[in-house]
Amino acid sequence: MTILKWLFFTVIFVQWLASSSGKQFYKNSQLRQDSVITNQGNVLFNEEVKLQPRSKRETALSVDQDSSMLFQPADAPDDSIPPSAAEDASELPTCLLCVCLTGSVYCEEVVPEMTAVPTLPKETAYFYARYNKIKKITAKDFADTVTLRRIDLTGNMISDIEDGAFSKLAMLEELSLAENRLVKLPMLPSKLTSFNANFNQLSTKGVKATAFKKLTKLVNLFLADNILEAIPQIPESVRTVHLQNNNITTVSADSFCKGNDTYYIRSNLNEVRMDGNPVILAKYPNSFTCLKSLPIGKYH
Repeated sequence: MTILKWLFFTVIFVQWLASSSGKQFYKNSQLRQDSVITNQGNVLFNEEVKLQPRSKRETALSVDQDSSMLFQPADAPDDSIPPSAAEDASELPTCLLCVCLTGSVYCEEVVPEMTAVPTLPKETAYFYARYNKIKKITAKDFADTVTLRRIDLTGNMISDIEDGAFSKLAMLEELSLAENRLVKLPMLPSKLTSFNANFNQLSTKGVKATAFKKLTKLVNLFLADNILEAIPQIPESVRTVHLQNNNITTVSADSFCKGNDTYYIRSNLNEVRMDGNPVILAKYPNSFTCLKSLPIGKYH
């Protein structure tokens, strides 16, 4: 009997102990979950505080500032620049107006208007100033830039080039003065290989017969769309000559060949254009006997 009581008491005690442990574990788990939820809530609350929208006034100011930067034209004038400075390109640094790369300066269609050759970095080798409003080239413009190899002034308003403007450019190989208002040519550098003066107002009076005689390295000569009445003397080195759309009315025996040398062959000259001139080329058959091919032009 005593043993049965002891066994009964032991079973009851074990069940009570297990039940108490389970309740305590459940409470601890609940406390932990509540703590985690509380901490997460605090974190979320803090994040929400950080992400709270600004006041209407701050938002409006921000939108105004952002929209003004977003929709302002790229080339809108800066009111902080005085009008006098904005209107005169000559007062601005060259590399602010133009694109300056190593040895090259690009000043094409500059705004504000470029009316004179800008001061170039001394190491400049290639200068492009096409389609501006340059009116004159002075003797000082390129005096300090003796490293120039190419100058392109196409599409300006140049009507006057001072004597000696290119005299110091011993390395100059290519020069374009096309689409300007020239009535006469200056003295050209002796090492030129290409010269372009198309679409000017050059007459025979403004282009001396010996203007190109000393250019012994000249390869391309472009004098189209002017008002020339005669063909200037062309160096032996030239391969391409464009004289179309002028007022040339005659071709002499020495224009391309040597009239006193019937065996002379001009092997370098590959292309001669004389179309658009009044001259009838068929009237001067002896003027082209030295050429490998006849000039392009009117024959009847």
